[in-house]
Amino acid sequence: MDQKNTMTPSEIAATLAELFGEADVKAIAPGSWQVETSTFRLLVLLSDDESWLRLLIPIVPAQQAQPFLEQFLEANFDDTQQVRYALQQGVVWGVFQHSCNSLVVEDFRDAIARLISLHAAGLDDVFNRLVESRIRQVIIAAKLQGQSLESTMQNLERFYAEGLMGDENQTSQAREETLAAWRRQLERLWPEVDVNG
Repeated sequence: MDQKNTMTPSEIAATLAELFGEADVKAIAPGSWQVETSTFRLLVLLSDDESWLRLLIPIVPAQQAQPFLEQFLEANFDDTQQVRYALQQGVVWGVFQHSCNSLVVEDFRDAIARLISLHAAGLDDVFNRLVESRIRQVIIAAKLQGQSLESTMQNLERFYAEGLMGDENQTSQAREETLAAWRRQLERLWPEVDVNG
């Protein structure tokens, strides 16, 4: 890789100022910057010898993330690309680490965009991943019992009508919307779930 394309502290500062404006970027120590906007706080930290760069963005308090830790780790494996979820000091962070001698501006910009995307998603992506895994479990159980998609849907409708699922104070319109969401997800995932494999 061409050495002149590697990131220096002055290039990091210039790129941050270009992306966010001078007012939002603060040098908090030599080799450390903080980008503070109305929606997020991004930390940019160089190692003492300026050989490694770390970008950090707080996502959610660890207590809120606790039910979804498995999904965060799965996302690290499947979805997060060059950034990762990490847990430190009671907070789930989005983290990017890279050697400065091979980091180019384009990768730096991409990592920032990816971290901001993780922050914007918050718990939505991991919650959806959890819901999908639960729906897959329902499909597996139904298929192992020899049920069709239609009979599975009829059972869910019965469970909601009898108050075994859902909120007992739920309006009929809200119940219909919930059941429609179940149907969409079951129809989407049903063909993907193979209980014979």
